[in-house]
Amino acid sequence: MGRDSLGEFEQLVLLAALRLGSDAYVVPIIDDIAARTGRDVTHAAVYVALRRLEKRGLVSSRLGESTPERGGKPKRYFEVAPEALSQLRESRDALLSMWDGLEPAGR
Repeated sequence: MGRDSLGEFEQLVLLAALRLGSDAYVVPIIDDIAARTGRDVTHAAVYVALRRLEKRGLVSSRLGESTPERGGKPKRYFEVAPEALSQLRESRDALLSMWDGLEPAGR
């Protein structure tokens, strides 16, 4: 893990997007993070993280169809790149390594 390592919030966004698959857009990402972590997440925070991840090549996006309930505005869907999964695994392994020996067995 180096300078390009993933931050905690980026990890949450990527994991939610992975879980959602082809239905990954901002609102369900927010809902998934909130449901699983109890954190209040803003649209802006998720958009900023997704833009940053897209610039790094860790997600790609596409526009969906326009919908009347969104005032004719299309949803932007996100897909997680294979490199992101690799970086997520590295982050998980590093955290598990740091936790090793700090918790008593059986917890």
